[in-house]
Amino acid sequence: MASARKRPRADTEDNRAECPFSIKIVDPKDKEHKKKKRRRTEGGDDDDTAQKISLQMSPFAPCGKFKTYNEMDLHYQVEPAKRWTDMTRYNSFVLNGVKYFSEGFIYVANDSSIERQKAVANSEPMQPRKKSDDDWVARILEIRASDEHHVYARVYWMYWPDELPQSTHDGKRNVHGRQPYHGINELIASNHMDIINVVSVTSPAVVKQWYEENDEEIQNALYWRQAFDVRTYELSTVELVCSCNTPAHPDKLLVGCTTESCKKWMHEQCIKEEALRSVYNRLGTDKPHLPPESPKEDTNGDKAKRPLSPTETGAAVSAQHSIDVKADGEPTDDAHIEAHDNVEVKQADDEDAQPAPEDSNAEASAEPQAASDKAEADLPNKATPNKLTPGRKPGRPRKSLKEANGDNSRPWEGLFEVSLKTETGPLKKEEGVTMLEFKDLREGIVGGQKTWTESVRCLVCGSLVN
Repeated sequence: MASARKRPRADTEDNRAECPFSIKIVDPKDKEHKKKKRRRTEGGDDDDTAQKISLQMSPFAPCGKFKTYNEMDLHYQVEPAKRWTDMTRYNSFVLNGVKYFSEGFIYVANDSSIERQKAVANSEPMQPRKKSDDDWVARILEIRASDEHHVYARVYWMYWPDELPQSTHDGKRNVHGRQPYHGINELIASNHMDIINVVSVTSPAVVKQWYEENDEEIQNALYWRQAFDVRTYELSTVELVCSCNTPAHPDKLLVGCTTESCKKWMHEQCIKEEALRSVYNRLGTDKPHLPPESPKEDTNGDKAKRPLSPTETGAAVSAQHSIDVKADGEPTDDAHIEAHDNVEVKQADDEDAQPAPEDSNAEASAEPQAASDKAEADLPNKATPNKLTPGRKPGRPRKSLKEANGDNSRPWEGLFEVSLKTETGPLKKEEGVTMLEFKDLREGIVGGQKTWTESVRCLVCGSLVN
């Protein structure tokens, strides 16, 4: 059994929102044992409440897989259990005139975000900002309240990539913090459960799941594609692209192969690296780039190339004006083909407030307080990873630059540059063709072109990308 606990912190501060509840994560294998223990116990309802184990079905369904568990559903207990269950359950709450609903996403104040707000207000210098310095993001699972001064939300935390703890398992690697493929507005869903006082909520949040075949879903919004299982510290898998067999970066360009049998996506940087390597191997440090030679004309002139007319020797004696050509098989012309609705939140220091009924609409206005720190799981022994799913091909190992180029250098640096450009057709409705535009930076090269374009070739199948 693992017990989720609050992160250690200094003495309680005035801006810290009080929350007396904690979450205990229960191993599903121990559930039957707990049931048998309850049957043997001759206690009353209080004992049953204290021993109650709840199951939270995960609202997140990542496209990738985990090695240990097939889903993110979580067995848990709330402590103190009776105090939690004695409170009334609500569908929503109102704070500072804003209504928040169960199953919605929220921003939650923390020490870092409040300190930054104070620094801005006092015009103090600040350290370079990371995403993890922003408000935390959470998804509301349940809302309970005893009155308008004591309103709490059970939540699942969303992680900024910078917050990934040490010994996080990303496939076969142990990672920590942001990875090269994480986007600037990317979050990581989790089953890290906690209970917060809702006075620490600062505003609603808009978070979308990114299905990697649809980039339009992540424009100007927070998004997630990966999930973190707090029981095992595992990240779900992500789709691998390109010849380097690594994930796509949502903020960087991908180029797709247009060959039906391939359709592989490629990183812009990988395309550029391969193009520069090819140009350097071809031109080196001293050879000029010469344009492709035009086809040589026949020395006999055009007369040797044009077809014989009917009046010339070897031509047909007579010819019809024209013939309609049809493809094989094409028909000829004569053929035929239980909860309350809402609770409004008041601050605890509002001395004039009177106790309100469960559906009270009294209004509160206050500066956000920092939530109790995210709970860190005291994990049980790590489960042994399962074998690869039958029928699933293991990923190809990524080639290092040293293996691909024979050494660890990039000899073309300072000699050539390349960029990707899209050349549109003469009609506005025509789709553009992606081309490589090279620039020769070498000095003292006599003759040849200093800039030129070449077609893009797929790094996987070698076909031209149209």
